[in-house]
Amino acid sequence: MLSKKHALISLAALALSATAAFAQKGPVVGVSWSNFQEERWKTDEAAIKAAVEKAGGTYVSADAQSSPAKQLTDIESLISRGAKALVVLAQDADAVRPAVEKAIAEGIAVVGYDRLIEIPQVFYLTFDNVEVGRLQAREVLKLKPEGNYAFIKGSGSDPNANFLFQGSMEVLKPAIDAGKIKNVGEAYTDGWLPANAQRNMEQFLTKNNNKIDAVIAANDGTAGGAIAALGAQGLAGSVPVSGQDADKAALNRVALGTQSVTVFKDARELGRNAAEIAVQLAGGKKLTEIQGAKSWNLGPKKQNMTALFLTPVAITKDNLDVVVKAGWAFKEVVCQGVKAGSVKACN
Repeated sequence: MLSKKHALISLAALALSATAAFAQKGPVVGVSWSNFQEERWKTDEAAIKAAVEKAGGTYVSADAQSSPAKQLTDIESLISRGAKALVVLAQDADAVRPAVEKAIAEGIAVVGYDRLIEIPQVFYLTFDNVEVGRLQAREVLKLKPEGNYAFIKGSGSDPNANFLFQGSMEVLKPAIDAGKIKNVGEAYTDGWLPANAQRNMEQFLTKNNNKIDAVIAANDGTAGGAIAALGAQGLAGSVPVSGQDADKAALNRVALGTQSVTVFKDARELGRNAAEIAVQLAGGKKLTEIQGAKSWNLGPKKQNMTALFLTPVAITKDNLDVVVKAGWAFKEVVCQGVKAGSVKACN
């Protein structure tokens, strides 16, 4: 028979255990990041972590540091740490498949975050990247309806690179077919690295004797690389350049006039949705039961996926106030170095 002292200790232990269980009512959500080289992923992470913790869950993560091999072991590590749902930003959509298939086989829910992992059991969450490509091309086309165009594409291992290019070409094809626009160079950017984008742009400039009139760059990092190459030839600001992600540096370039457009994809909204979907799937919801989900099969492998697409917004010098009012970027950062009176949002 327990002594009174031992009974009190046991009761206290049970109470503590119950409190701990209540505090951890949500699941462990593991996030596998491809890398943190892009500014935006830190914003995404903060949103995911906050939403997971709001649901009573636990956030754990790993950074693959641009290595497909490391991402495979990262995912296995997240599983061993008790993840009941995974959010995966794939470094290489094909290379990551074995780890994702293992997770699915073990009953772990998987959200393909911002980049397609074309497995039917994976929930695909992203902004509409074909529309992002359209937005990029529309804004550049307004500025340069004719001339030599160069295309600094995203990573060849990321399906998004092709979705973006597809959207841009939908907009530009009539002008290309009419002979008004000439494609004088296109290249994938390994790892989305700005340094690789800069090298691609340098090669295009050399090949065309600097006669490039517009650049469709896949994101703000590649745009930065392209603009560095243009700047070395005294062309920054005279050649329209697209981007996406609304990185702070890119927003400042838009205000300064060296970048023509970025596309605002509110990473806070994407991150919050990812966390909420992961928690719901871990709790037993089916993919098709997620609010706003739809069937989609336009990936390279034409697999039947369940997806949710968020809406992007083009940001130019004329509507920079959108990101400032949204609390995405401070006016002081966006407008740094901008001549007084030259940009409405900076007045």
